[in-house]
Amino acid sequence: MFLVTGATGSLGRRIVRVLRDRDRPTKAFVRLNSRYGELEQRGAQLVIGDLRRDRDIAKACEGVRYIISTHGSERDPAQIQYRANIELIDRAVAEGVEHFVYLSVLGCDRGYEDSLVFKAKREVERYLQASGLNYTILRPSGFASNLLPLAENFRQTGVYLLIGDPQNRTSIVSTDDLARIAVDSVEIEAARNQVFAVGGPDILQREDIPRIFGRLFNREPLILNPPLLAFDGVRNALGVVNPQLQKSLGTLRVLLANEYFCTPAEVERLESVYSMKMESLEGFLRRYLAV
Repeated sequence: MFLVTGATGSLGRRIVRVLRDRDRPTKAFVRLNSRYGELEQRGAQLVIGDLRRDRDIAKACEGVRYIISTHGSERDPAQIQYRANIELIDRAVAEGVEHFVYLSVLGCDRGYEDSLVFKAKREVERYLQASGLNYTILRPSGFASNLLPLAENFRQTGVYLLIGDPQNRTSIVSTDDLARIAVDSVEIEAARNQVFAVGGPDILQREDIPRIFGRLFNREPLILNPPLLAFDGVRNALGVVNPQLQKSLGTLRVLLANEYFCTPAEVERLESVYSMKMESLEGFLRRYLAV
């Protein structure tokens, strides 16, 4: 039995699809107010609960052999990103779980103090590695699925908003590839007790993304490129009236200011261990946008 947390997210939903397509018994941890109809139709066992309640986590972990943790929250990273994962790991130890797959983030080990999400994920990594559980830690770059709404907006307007340095590099990963990697991690010996950077096969500059959109929709992109200082100004102004909102924008600020890409050696290692060829961003977008 697998347990997938964050099962209604863009990645978690894909992981459940992969598991059910392989006829693997699966529990999907979901909130009551989330859209979980597809998961139920695919035959996943729903565990409706709240990751802020230990008893809900304990109930979800009963009879589970494998856990794939994908949940997250920008609003309450200390509670959801950190404490809920610590409790999940403790319950996994108590239940004798055979393998724990944790979805972290590329760059969490760089010491970014402005992002509670990055800090929480790094501390969860450390806790998991010291737990005695078999684990695989995946550190993905940006999800290709997150660009689908931007692509649809570009289809309609031809406009792309790019805040910060347009030459910052990234390795956008196919969210479908990442889902398969997460599932396969529990069965591949070479993935046991390993940490993987996970990105697409191409190192892109951020300005390449609207150019890809332009090729897909056959139109010249209009790129709006305000400097990072403009973002900082808005963030500081918001902090006057809403300090909590200003703090919560720290992760976005870290994402906008830095580079997140996998080296060719890291991609080669990933493809070798998982016996797969990583999909390009353009290939992913063409499949989903039917162009």
